[in-house]
Amino acid sequence: MKKTFAKILLIATILASTGCKKWLDVNKNPNAPDVVAPNLYLGPMMTSFVFSQQIDGRYTGKYAQFWSQNSSNDTWDRHGYLFTTADYAAEQWRTVYWLMGYNLIDMMTLSEQQQRWDLLGIGYVLKAWGWLNLTTFHGELIIKQAFDTSLKTFDYDSQEVVYDEIIRLLNLAIDNLKKTDGKVDAAFIGTADNVYNGNREKWLKLAYGLKAMALNHLSNKTGKYKPDEVITAVDNSFTSNADDAKFKFSGVANGSKNYLSPDRDNFTLVRHTNFFLNLLNGNQNGGVTDPRLSRLIFKSTDGGYYGINPTYGTTGLTANQIPKTIWGTTVSGIDLPGNYVFNAKSSFPLLTYAQLQFIKAEAAFLKGDKVVALDAYKKGISAHMDFVNTANAESANPGVTPISATEKNDFLASAAVPTDPNNLKLGDIMTQKFIAQWGWAFNEAWTDLRRYHYTDLEPGSSVNQVFRGFAIPEASKLFEANEGNPVYRVRPRYNSEWIWNLESLKKLGGDKLSYHTKLMWIFEKN
Repeated sequence: MKKTFAKILLIATILASTGCKKWLDVNKNPNAPDVVAPNLYLGPMMTSFVFSQQIDGRYTGKYAQFWSQNSSNDTWDRHGYLFTTADYAAEQWRTVYWLMGYNLIDMMTLSEQQQRWDLLGIGYVLKAWGWLNLTTFHGELIIKQAFDTSLKTFDYDSQEVVYDEIIRLLNLAIDNLKKTDGKVDAAFIGTADNVYNGNREKWLKLAYGLKAMALNHLSNKTGKYKPDEVITAVDNSFTSNADDAKFKFSGVANGSKNYLSPDRDNFTLVRHTNFFLNLLNGNQNGGVTDPRLSRLIFKSTDGGYYGINPTYGTTGLTANQIPKTIWGTTVSGIDLPGNYVFNAKSSFPLLTYAQLQFIKAEAAFLKGDKVVALDAYKKGISAHMDFVNTANAESANPGVTPISATEKNDFLASAAVPTDPNNLKLGDIMTQKFIAQWGWAFNEAWTDLRRYHYTDLEPGSSVNQVFRGFAIPEASKLFEANEGNPVYRVRPRYNSEWIWNLESLKKLGGDKLSYHTKLMWIFEKN
């Protein structure tokens, strides 16, 4: 942020020293206009927004045990970090404060001036969503002073302030997206909207969905957590998979290909974990094999399913047992088939109906309404199975068959899915939500795990965890700076906060080597 300030200061100095009107005339060139149409901001910002989650997902995917490195003692598998000028796990920070930053402010300002309430509403959604992703990733954020060009250093705001701001922005998004007057125009937005093609009503549902997600993050905050508000927001949001927010990649060139695809070679050295495998193969749900098993991960060369444990790589597995990549291969490469959401042209999910049904189920369960919880839970499972089929059809991997109606119905009628509301467990909901989020919802899946402190016990149980089978690497395997504790946050961006804003960061304890293990406010029980 200091670099941005420096650039502004430099321009101001030039203007002051020249005092020349002709110098300013260059900005009246019709080929380089002062003001551009506000819709032209949207496409580049959305692209950066999506890529930032995928890029940082290389690391949080390991914290959440979506996958682990195929070699031993990986830094991120050990709940550690790499804090250097290379800015590992800092792309969302860079995107929200810089790549979106003033561009988003300009888009919203122009939209308001031109009475384009639908685009203004989308702007409020993106602003809230950026803060939501960033606070679940880093904790305290710079909100109030973020874009104050009179400052050289910037104070952090508490997570309580951040969440209040997120809800305020989403309420403004909802208000604006309900408007139909002014210059509301789907065609105007649609040229740059790669998610909903300018459909105002779908963006409105998305705003409600994000509100539900943000409110549900407060489950540890007695007095602030209101399950009824979460449920209401979900009910005003998506009504089916047709409403899912998904970003479509064209796959024409490298920069327009899904970052998770084999073409990009970013996930070649990771393999799915035993934790995830055991949620599908029957080990954690009464011996019932989930039909999604063979549609999400691939058999090893010997015909069996195997996973790996964080920090151990493929230790203990024979060459024929080593799991395949997320694409069902042993290598990456251009035009390899991929599968699920991992193909070059695959749509990348941002928020789904299934995800929201599990949020509703959790809120209803915590409220004590297990009838509503069970209904939403079953809808979530069913919707995700349909989602898997749609995603695999889009990726068009000839080795992956769709889940049949019989397979789906048999699973929903099996012992793995409770029929009596009184038998529904919190772990049923949260592990199914994990399955539905695997491979793409990096921030939310990691947030869920941390909300239950990775290994919290099922309510009323002295043995069973909410996240069944999840294990933090043993203390001897954890990153040296952790002092035996698991990771709870990612350090703010090195080239922003450590270099330019260290004194403010120190107030949070951000200069300590163990800062990444410090519990965030939303995870503190009170």
